[in-house]
Amino acid sequence: MVSELGVSAQVEGAQEALYAYWAGLRRDGRLPSRSDVQPCDLKSFLPHVSLIEADADRLFRVRLAGTGLYDVYGAEITGRTVREIYSGPAADYWRRELEAIINDRRPAIGAHSLGWRGAPHLSVLWMRLPLAANGRDVDMILGYDVVLGGEKVLSSVSGIRAA
Repeated sequence: MVSELGVSAQVEGAQEALYAYWAGLRRDGRLPSRSDVQPCDLKSFLPHVSLIEADADRLFRVRLAGTGLYDVYGAEITGRTVREIYSGPAADYWRRELEAIINDRRPAIGAHSLGWRGAPHLSVLWMRLPLAANGRDVDMILGYDVVLGGEKVLSSVSGIRAA
């Protein structure tokens, strides 16, 4: 049986690998676009990957959600907006995090309690990577979410900015 510490190390390793893939798509300081991301390159990540549309209205609609995200959110989230997925403080949290990614044009990682789903003993370890069709203005966000249970991994931290 893998220890919980081992699980969080595996998740962090997966985040590092996905970040390295995203960073490798950058050219001349420009952000990668959605068309640069090839699903065949992400096979091991796909169950936990999402694509979030960053439209002018900032509704943040999930355009794609991997099958593993059903465990995170307890429902299918493809096609739904942040306000449809979350309520109250959780919706405000995600709106702030996603807006910061758009404004800063930088990746972000963090942990978020699933207390809003009635599971305060569980957390989502998440990463968001900005994508831009024109290389500058973020129009999509590549997400990676994994549920961790019974751990204290980043439990008091939310919205850690990646360097």
